[in-house]
Formats: sequence, structure tokens, C-alpha cells
Amino acid sequence: MASHSGHISSDKRFLIFFDFDETIVDETSDDMVVQAAPGQHLPGWLKDTYQPGRYNEYMQRVLAYLAEQGVTESDIRSTMEKMPSTPGMLTLFQFLRNRPPQDFEVVLVSDANTYFIESWLRRAGARQLFHRIFSNPATFNKDGRLVMKPFHSHDCPRCPDNMCKQVIVRDYVARRTQERGRPYQRIFYVGDGANDFCPAVALGPRDVAFPRRDFPMHRLITETHEGMPGEFKAVTAPWVSAEEVVQRLRKLVAE
Repeated sequence: MASHSGHISSDKRFLIFFDFDETIVDETSDDMVVQAAPGQHLPGWLKDTYQPGRYNEYMQRVLAYLAEQGVTESDIRSTMEKMPSTPGMLTLFQFLRNRPPQDFEVVLVSDANTYFIESWLRRAGARQLFHRIFSNPATFNKDGRLVMKPFHSHDCPRCPDNMCKQVIVRDYVARRTQERGRPYQRIFYVGDGANDFCPAVALGPRDVAFPRRDFPMHRLITETHEGMPGEFKAVTAPWVSAEEVVQRLRKLVAE
């Protein structure tokens, strides 16, 4: 499910991908939604149904439980809207917004879901910044339950069953390059998690990976440099505050 805002012009110089949980927001939205549950916790029997690699199916059960407990759409939306942004992220959004329109094509790739993401972005006034959002589709059914489906299936052994971000990134870049008739000058990827390492492996030597410092994506890049030199090609620029991303981008767009 890719939600989007209008036609994208073909003159963009740069393509920048963002993760959502713990990258844009300083929380994991799937954990945050539990605050909408009675007593702000889930029963043990429900937690015990989780199986590694099957997190999407587990979250479908969590959302069904919330609906059974009388949790409404507005309860879930207001819980999502409360999530704080990561340090400097709103400054980064402002920087991207203020650049000439031909500079950045901005895409979000997340294993959360479209409802959580759109709720937060609209509240933050940042929805229009994103040309595409790739996430697990989620909509409320007539019974008032938020129903989430897996984004796709794939063959990547590294990633959860419902989403490989490298497949999404590769397909998107290939399709857009064909539509545009030329490649981007550079591609950037801002993330934090192990599932952000996989798409960053697909970046080339002119591209920049922005892993959140000391989070799993950063550790995996460091381990790869040590264990398999040359395997990870992109320039790596770790960040604690997204203002560091702004500083790096400001230099690169001026080249």
C-alpha cells in the first residue's frame, strides 16, 4: 500500500528515504498504541502469541483486542499524535521544505502502518512533505476495528515476512529512474533499525546512509565494515540529532 500526494515531477536532484519508528518519532508506534488499552497494558496470553518474524500477524491480534476492549479510532489517533519527534527531526523537515522544489523527493518506508504514520504526520503538519509512503496498509472497518494487512511478501532471509525495505527501495529507484530518464545525483537513507540496514546495503558509493548513532542499523554497518570490507558501499554519517543530517545535506546540495 503506497499512499501518495499527487504526481512527482522528474526534475528532483536527490531522493531521500526515511524510516518512521525511532527515526522520525522517538517511540515505536506499535508499543505506543498499547497506551490506548485498558490499564495501558496487554494481557500475558496475548503477548505470548508473538512469534519471531511474524510481528505483523501479532499486531493484527493486538488491534483486534483493542477493538474488543472498546478502544475507538479517536483513542488510537490521539495516542499516535502524542508521540514526540526525535531530536532535530522537525528542523530537518523544515530544511527539506525550504529547499527549492527541484532538490528533494522525500519517501517514507516503514514497517509500522499507514494509519499510525498518517495520524502523526498530519498532526505535525508534515504530511505534504512526503511524496510517497510505503507501509503496511491499515484502515478501520465498519465495526470500528483497525485492520492491518502485510505490505507484501518477499524472499529476503534478513527481513520479517511482511516487509523487506531493500525490495521497496530497489523497485522504487528503478521505476523512478526509468520514468525520469536519468538517475538521481545522490540517494539518502535515514533510519535506525536492523530492517533499515537491508535497504542501505543497496546504496552506492555516492549515496549517504544516516543511521541513528548506536542503534541497530549503525551497529550492523560497523560490523559489516569490519567483517566484510567493501560490502557496504554508501558513505555513513551517524546522527544523534537530525540537525547533523541537515548540516551534511546542506554541504552536499551545494556541491
